[in-house]
Amino acid sequence: MTRLGAVSYLNTKPLIHGLKDALGPGDSLTLNLPSRLASQLRNGELDVALIPSVEYFRGDDYRIVSDAAIACRGPVWSVRLVSRVPVKQIKRLALDEGSRTSAAMVRVLLWQMHGLKPETTVLSMEQSPESVDADAVLIIGDRAMHPERGVYNEIWDLGDRWCRYTETPFVFAMWVARPGINTDDLVDILQRCRDAGVDAMESIAQTHAAAHGLTNEDLYRYFAENLHFQLGESELAGLRRFRDGCEELGLLDTKTTESIEES
Repeated sequence: MTRLGAVSYLNTKPLIHGLKDALGPGDSLTLNLPSRLASQLRNGELDVALIPSVEYFRGDDYRIVSDAAIACRGPVWSVRLVSRVPVKQIKRLALDEGSRTSAAMVRVLLWQMHGLKPETTVLSMEQSPESVDADAVLIIGDRAMHPERGVYNEIWDLGDRWCRYTETPFVFAMWVARPGINTDDLVDILQRCRDAGVDAMESIAQTHAAAHGLTNEDLYRYFAENLHFQLGESELAGLRRFRDGCEELGLLDTKTTESIEES
């Protein structure tokens, strides 16, 4: 019996398409928030989980078990920095509580591009970005796709900024197993479901678009143009670059001992 967990966000839909039915007898799939999945994997409540990349770095002997992942090779649309002041003048930064990886990503970019280490605060799920007391705000998901007009001095698409600055893709999440879990049968299942989900992106968009205030065409383009679901050599290079940046800023409580080159 293998207990799997996946993030309950739109960007996971192509990865988990048909996964519940493809799993073996006794296997289970639960959907949850990224932070809760990371805690459940760490505490042994899950065996394999689609977790944020920064949580993989913080893990203890975690293994990447599939080349199915959530990544971008350019603009990502759903992860943005919105700033009331020119970015170089940011002193206080609010971080969307819904994402740990994007919160680390924006801090790495601000430091490496502009030498900035702003004071940080939390943007809660209930708060609007416009109401928070900060020079700039990291926003993700639906509200990043349609930021308020006429409020901000600069808006960054963080996927675009990362890929242009580092010349590597950015990996938001991947399938990770805790130590001692046999994933031999699971690898093929995860990759087949990813491939089937990529093929079915149009129908997946039709199913989920309206609930998120998007047109079918918008959501299909998000899947097809803004996201990338393959973990290849260039994505692994981006992971290494991200881990190095997180370590430089002291953002990792602990880090995986596995070499990303061997993943």
